[in-house]
Amino acid sequence: MRIIRGGRAGQPATRRTETFTGTVWGDSVLPTTDGVLINSVSFSPRARTYWHSHDGGQVLIVTSGAGKVFDREGNGGDISTGDVVFIEPGVEHWHGAAADSPMVHLAISLQGHDWLEEVSDEDYEAK
Repeated sequence: MRIIRGGRAGQPATRRTETFTGTVWGDSVLPTTDGVLINSVSFSPRARTYWHSHDGGQVLIVTSGAGKVFDREGNGGDISTGDVVFIEPGVEHWHGAAADSPMVHLAISLQGHDWLEEVSDEDYEAK
């Protein structure tokens, strides 16, 4: 057992640009430890991740605002404060803020991940 005190202490939030569309900031809550990575991610309205997958899956816990999460088959939907989402291992998906609301979520990523292409405006609007 390890207790990590103030996982974000001394580490400034970083602007996420290479695998996100829009204004997105991330704070490390738990650096990669035994294949688990936890970040608090803040999205401006319409901001979103690129398509991606996680070898061991991903858990999202929405802490404020509203957003959406979808996989390639169109499964998913709107999410808001208090919602918890489990994305199965290997499922290509994206998540981000709603068009009219910012969103903050904890992203718990299990094992490795694979970043793919940008989510188009057409894909974002279609969901």
